[in-house]
Order: sequence, then C-alpha cells, then structure tokens
Amino acid sequence: MNGHIPEKVAQKLDTLPTAPGCYQMLDGEGRVLYVGKAIVLRNRVRSYFHASANHTPRTQALVAEIADITWWVTKTELEALVLENELIKRYQPRYNVRLKDDKTFPYIKVNWQEDFPKIQVVRRMRKDGARYFGPYTSSRACYETLDALRRVFPYLDCDREITGKDRRPCLYYHIKLCGGPCIGAQTRDEYRQTIQQLMHFLEGDSDKVLRQLQEQMGRAADNLQFELAAIYRDRLQSAQRIAEQQKIVLASLEDLDYVAVAQDARTGDTAVQVFMVRHGRMVGRDSFMLEGAEVFQLQEQNGASDPDEADPTGASHLTAVIGAFIQQFYDNATFVPPLILLQALPPDHAVLAEWLADHRGSKVELRVPRRGDKVKVLELAQENAAEFLRVQQAARAADTNRQTEAITELQSVLHLETAPTRIECYDISTLQGTNTVGSMVVFVKGAPAKGAYKRFKIHGKGGQGAPDDFASMREMLRRRFRRLVEPDADADPGKRSKEEAESWRIAPDLVIIDGGKGQLGIAVEVLEEFGLLARVPVIGLAKREEEVFRPHASEPLWLRRGSQALHLVQRIRDEAHRFGITYHRNLRAKEQVRSRLDDVPGIGPKRRKAILTHFEGDITRVRAATVEELMAVPGVTRKVAEQIKEAL
Repeated sequence: MNGHIPEKVAQKLDTLPTAPGCYQMLDGEGRVLYVGKAIVLRNRVRSYFHASANHTPRTQALVAEIADITWWVTKTELEALVLENELIKRYQPRYNVRLKDDKTFPYIKVNWQEDFPKIQVVRRMRKDGARYFGPYTSSRACYETLDALRRVFPYLDCDREITGKDRRPCLYYHIKLCGGPCIGAQTRDEYRQTIQQLMHFLEGDSDKVLRQLQEQMGRAADNLQFELAAIYRDRLQSAQRIAEQQKIVLASLEDLDYVAVAQDARTGDTAVQVFMVRHGRMVGRDSFMLEGAEVFQLQEQNGASDPDEADPTGASHLTAVIGAFIQQFYDNATFVPPLILLQALPPDHAVLAEWLADHRGSKVELRVPRRGDKVKVLELAQENAAEFLRVQQAARAADTNRQTEAITELQSVLHLETAPTRIECYDISTLQGTNTVGSMVVFVKGAPAKGAYKRFKIHGKGGQGAPDDFASMREMLRRRFRRLVEPDADADPGKRSKEEAESWRIAPDLVIIDGGKGQLGIAVEVLEEFGLLARVPVIGLAKREEEVFRPHASEPLWLRRGSQALHLVQRIRDEAHRFGITYHRNLRAKEQVRSRLDDVPGIGPKRRKAILTHFEGDITRVRAATVEELMAVPGVTRKVAEQIKEAL
C-alpha cells in the first residue's frame, strides 16, 4: 500500500468487505469525488492505493484528494449498478464520466389514456398511462417532427373538452391540421385510429402506416367517397415523402441502436452519437458531449482479466466510457431495443445487458459488429460523432472569442490597467432575517471557475436578528481579503486543503459587488483596511437599472445595452445570486429538520447529527422515510424511528 494514505482512509481499507457493492470517494469537505461499483469491494477500492499501480494522471489526482470512503454492500452486481447509477445522478461527481450538464431531454407525449388523445412536448416521463417517444436532443427536434407528422395525421392542439357538439371549429380544422372531433366531423374511433398511426410512425413502423393509408384510400374510393379518398391520397403521399427521408440501413426489419464515441486526443473532449433504427429504418439520432472522460486508446490499456484489478476509474478506457454512457442514456429512455451495437464491449457488459433487459422487459444484447452493413453503419455513426465534436469545439471557440471581447470591452470602459482575467463577485442572501449567507463566485477568462466558489455563513451582526446587508457584506469581504494578505490567518476555522488555501491567495483583477453605492462603500472600506484598493479594482452593480458604480465617482456608469461586457457582468452577478440562494435554502432546510428533530423524545445531538448526515439535511427525505429506513441510521431504534414518524 501507498504510505501517504490518510489515517481515516487506511482504517477503512482494512475493514472493506469481499462482497459486491458500490463505493464513494469523498474529499475533506465531504464532497463526493467519485462513485464506483465492484464485484469485490475490497479488491477494487484497495487497488487505488497500491504503490505499484500505474494509474493515469486523472486517477492520481483523484487519489490525492481522497479523505474518506463510504460503501454499500449489495447482493448482486446488478444491484450495485443500479445504486451506482442513482448516486451518480444525485451527486454528479467530477471524476465520473457523465453526460454534459443535467438538462432533461424532451419527449413527445401522447395522452393515450384520454378518449381524444392530445399531443404534447414534455421534459419528464410519468407513469400516467400516456405513451412517450424520445428522448430528442432538443425541443426544436420534437416540434419539427410533429410539424411534419401533423400534415399526415391531424391531431388536437387545444384545451377544449371534446363533446362533438361545438358550433364551430378552430382554425386548424380549416387548414386541415385537425379532423374536427369537436364539431362531430370525426368520431372518437376515427380520431384514435389516426393517433394510432402517428404512434406507429414514431416507433419507426412506417410500412404499416403506409399500408393502412393505402387501404383507407381504396375503401373510400370504392364507396364513391372521392373527397375523403383525396384526403387519404394526400396523407399517403406526405407519409411516403417522410418515410423516404428515413435512410434504409438494413435489409432485415430489426430494431437496434448504434452507439459510437469520438474523442479529441489533445483535449480529451468526447462526443457520443446514437443512431436509432426501427424496423430497418433510421428514425432518429442523438448527439451528446461527455464530461470526466480521460483520453483513451481504441485498444485496452490494461490487459487484466479481473475487472477489479484494472484501472479503478476505468475512465481511460473506451469501454468504460461506453459503459458509463449506456447507464445514463438508457436509464430514462422510453424504448430499449433488443440489440445495441458498440465499438467495444464494456467490462461489465453482462450486468449492463441484464439491467437493460429489466428496463425492456425482454432480452437485450450488447454486441460489437464484425462484418457487413452493421460495421459500415457503426463507422458512419462514429463519423457523425466526430463531426458533432468538431461543431461543438468550434462553437466553444466562438464563445471564447465573445468572452475575450467582453473582457477587453470591460477593461476599456472601466479604464483598467490590465484585462480583468479573474473576476470575483459577492452577494448577500437573507430571508426574514434568518440564515444570512454570503456568496463569492469566480470567473476566469469569462467562464465560471466553480472550484473557486466560496460560501460564507454570516456570524456577526448581519447574521443575527434584523438583517443588515452592510454589516454582512463587511464581514464576508474582511474574511475573504484577510486570507489574501495574511496567508496564515484562518478566518474560516476548519481543516482546509492545500489547494483551497492557495486559491485564497489569488488576487482578483476585478471585484463586482451586487448592490449600489452603499454596498460599494463597504467594499472600498475593507479594501482600504487591507491596503488593497490601489491593487484591486472594484465596482458595484445595481439591479434596478444595471447601473455600474465606481469608487469616488458621483455618477453611475451604464454599459452599452446588448454589449458583451454587460452580458458578462450580468451573468456573473446572476450566478452569485443563484449560488447564494442555493446555500441559503440548504441552511433553512437543515434548520427546519434540526428544530423538528429537537422536539422528538430520545433525539439528542449525536442522533440528530447522524440523521442529518444520513439524509443530507433534506427534510422531505426524512419525512418520507419509512420506519425501516430510519432504523438504518446508526443509533436509531424502532421506538425512536416511530417517534420521528409521529413527530414529522
């Protein structure tokens, strides 16, 4: 074992079980750095700390930050995978491979449980009897799909109750985008048949829909309903045009997905492309950027036969990137195909296949194609992943240019000697005089440096009783800038990492105070106190008119509307406000839990702390917990758990 292991970690390494399970690596502040799963917890976790291990730079950086380890024992590898997935979603650890940002992707929702199903674009799936199709990469993609299909399958787009007795229809009926069930022009069964065809089309079964439209047109003509036959003819022609746009990729009528990965080896930027094939036709594709993916090689770097003996994070392996993506992408997918084709098989592909089969309700196979058309399509998917990566990098470069423009403009307008590369912004958040907090956000070269963000719980006059923004701002700024001029001063007690201590010693090129002349005056006083005013430029940004106040200037400055400089300072100010409000809400929630727990008989400081730690200070989770889940907290007996349930 490595001789530089923290004592707390070393003790836990000796107690690790040999069972399957899930583990978390924590830093000194209790933040989750990495979540993993293992067939044998003891082997996997201890492998991080082997002195002879040839870890990648990223893994080495992870190990250097580990201050604590927690784990959960599971009965099977599948249970470990499910738990790992949930923990990654909850904590978004920065050393895990994950989908870039936490946005929810849009779905097309068909309210099939209704007599006259309506069509919606939604962000979340619910167990409400409706049918969901997606996910799509953007709302625009959803609406473009529906715009094309509505010309073929007219559907309701209104909130009115359908009785069939309305006197007049809406505009959509007149432009043939609705069949008019509201006026009785279309029966319930006829309307539902149309929506059924739309769903078949969304599922990729266009051939079935084309046959049905052909039959409907023929029947109408046979019955001398030539006007109706013409309507079906137009729909058939439109449907054929849409179907022709779906490139036929396979001779067989298979349902499968292609998942391909591309990476820039210089930067580590990683993109994934998913081709969705239904009934042998390409019906859609999704593109994603990944975070936390280390540079990989197309060949495995580690030939260990035991997955627990391989690179612990696995982030340097193409296979691990693919495995991490599959977990996250298919977790919320509305449809899992029976076959998923990949560039390489993840080390835990058997468990992944079992997990996917549970989602699908039948067998799912993960496979690497070796010959034929499937290889060619996978190569095409990889080419598209590479193109998406190129476009994203170009967009980022353009954004970098805008950030550079904003910084240059800000330097000119504020008459700064140097470009404000590092900008710090400060904000005070309070509500009804409780839990006053301060926030400090840092932007470097126009982009947020979230690792440098700081939060301040106000202890002095401004944090007690009646709120005092000026006193709170003074306390926060004094605590921050004392750490700059007195490196050894511990203005915020507690154990600090070397990295964090160093971040305090970096002087900003510009300080933005969220507020007007009063708040700016406080900042000037503090900077003068520490002899920094000549060195650190400072401005105040008032919310009402976006006025910029400068020290010793009687009149405010207005940045040009629509300018990159104004957009940048607004973005920084809004981020400081968001960061502060989030911290404030967390404190309020913890206080609420704490106060309620204080009233429960048998709950002392030790048990209260254990409960808060276990449920992360979330009163909703404590209130929703069962007696058995409460008993999982160390020191909580059944009697105490029942008392907690009764009190909350």
